[in-house]
Amino acid sequence: MKFAAAFALAAAVTSASSATFVQFYTVKTQTATAGVNLDVYTLFARFNGSTDTIVNAFNFNRVDSNTTNIFYHKDNSDSNGGVLMKEFGTWSPSQTGSAAANRPFDSWLTIGGSTGGTNSTNADPSWPAAGGSWARPDVPNGVNVGWFNSNPPNLQGRVGAGSGTAANPADAVRLGQFVIDRDTFGGTWNLKIGYTDGVSTSVQFAENTFNLGVIPAPGAAALLGLAGLAGRRRR
Repeated sequence: MKFAAAFALAAAVTSASSATFVQFYTVKTQTATAGVNLDVYTLFARFNGSTDTIVNAFNFNRVDSNTTNIFYHKDNSDSNGGVLMKEFGTWSPSQTGSAAANRPFDSWLTIGGSTGGTNSTNADPSWPAAGGSWARPDVPNGVNVGWFNSNPPNLQGRVGAGSGTAANPADAVRLGQFVIDRDTFGGTWNLKIGYTDGVSTSVQFAENTFNLGVIPAPGAAALLGLAGLAGRRRR
C-alpha cells in the first residue's frame, strides 16, 4: 500500500531562476521483517525543468525534536552486517546490500542513482566533524550534515535519470530512504539542496522542511504521552 505525502514548499531563495525547485515530497510504503512492522519513506525533490540536476544536499537536521536515533538499518557495513537494528548501520547507499533481503528495510541517503557499489554519493565533511563518518545509524543532532554526488558527470542527480525501479521520476530526484517503526511520527526535518539547470554550471539553492509521517494533533500527542507513561508504570 502506497501513500503520497506531498508538501508544497516554496524555495527559500529569491532569484527568478530558483523557481525550478517546486517542493520536497515523500512516498510512504509499509512492510515488515523479523517480526517488526515498518513505515518506509522515500524522499524526493520535485522540479519543473526537464534537465534540473541536484549536486548536493546539506543542512539536514531535525527541527522539532532532539530525537534522531529512530531509523532502522539493514546494510552491509561492518557495524551492522545485514541485521535489522537502530543501534548500528550506515547512511551510505553503496552498502545497502541485497535488493530483496536488505534494501527494502534499510535507511540511506543519496543524490539519485541506484543503491549499491556504483552509486557515487558520498558524505560531506560535516559528518566527520560531528565525531565520525556517516557509518552511524542516527543523524548528528544540530550539526546540519550533508551529502553530495562525487562524480557529477554521471548525472545520477538529474530528474528522470536512471532506469527501472532506481530511476528518478521525470520531474524529481530521489534523496533518501527512511525506515521507522510503523504508525509513528518521524519528525520535521530541514534540508537544503544545491542544483543546476543541467545546462549551465551555475548552482542555485533551495531550502525548506519536510515531514516523515503526519504531524500528530496536539490532543493526540498528549494522549500518546499519557499512554506511554501508564505503560511504564505497569511495568
